[in-house]
Amino acid sequence: MASEKPGSIEQEQDQALSDLERSLLSMENLDRASPEIWPEKYPGMTNFINSFTPSSAVKLPYSRELNQEDQNYLHQLAALPTAGLISKVKELHDIAYQLGVEESKEITRGTYLNLFKQKRQK
Repeated sequence: MASEKPGSIEQEQDQALSDLERSLLSMENLDRASPEIWPEKYPGMTNFINSFTPSSAVKLPYSRELNQEDQNYLHQLAALPTAGLISKVKELHDIAYQLGVEESKEITRGTYLNLFKQKRQK
């Protein structure tokens, strides 16, 4: 068989793939907690948002059990044909885009009105 011979095409391809994999390996660790690497787009925004939500009251939406309405909606989505599911995903994408546009306008408005300026404690 050709694969058993030293220097065969399969062995050369396997060697080339393993060399490529080693050259693409990155040992870099991105620490997203660093404000110097990932600065806030609008300084003070995180503190401003966190001032409205107490940390003990925050419960993630995906950590709760599904109620009957959620289960019915999942069954409706599961029953859709592929084209219907794709159109639903596109509809959700459009809604998310519009929400992003509106949020961007509100953030810009808040920036112009200096709403996110940190209060200095004396």
